[in-house]
Amino acid sequence: MTTVSRAEYPPAAGDPGEGLADQYRRFVVRRVICLLALALACLVALLVDVASGPAMLGLVDVVHGLLNPDALDAGTRVIIQDIRLPYALMAVVVGACLGLAGAEMQTVLNNPLASPYTLGVGAAATLGASLVIVFNLSLFGLAAHILLPLSAFVFAAAASLLILLLSKTLGASVHAVVLFGIALLFGINAIVGLIQFVADAESVQQIVFWTMGSLARASLDKVMIVAVVLAACLPFSLRNAWAMTLLRSGEEQARSLGIRVERMRLLVLLRVSLLTAAAMAFVGEIGFIGLVAPHIARLMLGEDHRFLLPGSALAGALLLSLSSIASKLLVPGVVLPVGIVTALVGIPLFIALIVGRSRRLAL
Repeated sequence: MTTVSRAEYPPAAGDPGEGLADQYRRFVVRRVICLLALALACLVALLVDVASGPAMLGLVDVVHGLLNPDALDAGTRVIIQDIRLPYALMAVVVGACLGLAGAEMQTVLNNPLASPYTLGVGAAATLGASLVIVFNLSLFGLAAHILLPLSAFVFAAAASLLILLLSKTLGASVHAVVLFGIALLFGINAIVGLIQFVADAESVQQIVFWTMGSLARASLDKVMIVAVVLAACLPFSLRNAWAMTLLRSGEEQARSLGIRVERMRLLVLLRVSLLTAAAMAFVGEIGFIGLVAPHIARLMLGEDHRFLLPGSALAGALLLSLSSIASKLLVPGVVLPVGIVTALVGIPLFIALIVGRSRRLAL
C-alpha cells in the first residue's frame, strides 16, 4: 500500500489556516532536530576529546570509566577524571559562552562581523589580566587567582560600555561602532605590548601564555564557575529571543512595536562582557569562536532567536571541542594552545565572511 505524507498531500485551498499551522509545525520540528543533532555532536566530541591524548583510550573505555569510575585502575582514573575530563568540559562551556556572546553581539549591533574578539572585548579582558600579572596587584585582600578573572571582567565590561557610550553620545551608526571596536582592539593590543615591554621575563611568559589560550589550567571547580555563569545568562538571553528576532528586521520597526532597543542593547552588552570574561578568565584569549559559531548556527537554524541562541552556544561548544581534539593530534606528543588552533581555522573563515559580505553588498 502506498503511503502519502501530509507534505505531499497539502490541505484544501479553502483552509489556509491549517496549511500555515502545518508549515509552522514543520519549521519548529526541523529546528528542534538540528538542535538535537548539534547537542549529540557535542557529546560525541566531548567523549573523543577525553579519549584523545598521548595515551589513547577507546571510546567504550571512556564511557565505561565515566559511568563506573571504580572499575578503572588508578592510572586510567587519574587520566580521565583529573586531567582530561576537566580539559574537555572546559572546552564545551567556554565555547558555549563565546558562541552565545557572539550571537547576541551580532544581533544588537546588526553586524555579522561583530564578536567579543573583533570588537576588543576579549583584548580588554587580556589587558585586565595582564595588569594583575605584571604589577602583582592585590585588592581587598583578594588572591591573584580571584582578582585576575575579576579584573578581566571589569575591563571587558568597560570596553563594552565604551562602545555603547559612543553609539549613544555621538549618534554613530552600528557600522561606525564596529569600526570603533576594531580600533579599540588595536589600541588595547598596543597597551598590552607596552606592558610586556616593561615586564620581567616570568610575567611576559604568563601574558604570552594567556594570549595563546590554553585549556591546560582547567579544573572541575573552574568548569563549574564558567558553567554557572552560562546557566545564569542563557535564560535572560532566551527571554529576549522574540525582541532580538524583531530587531533583525530593523531598528525602527522594532521601536515602533514597543521594543526598548537602547535598554536591550545595554543589557546584552553587559551580558556579553560577563560571558566573555568568564570564558577567558581561566583559559586566556580564544578568538573566532564567537564570530564563526553564530554564522554556522544561522545557516542551520535561520534568524529565529529562540533556536539561533541555543544553536550558537552548541555550535561554539562543538567548534572549541573539535579544536581541542585537533590541538592534541596535530603534533604527536605535543598539546598546542587551543587559541592557536582556533586562529588557524578562524582566519580563513573570517576572510571568507568578509568577502561574502562584500559580494552581497555589491549586488
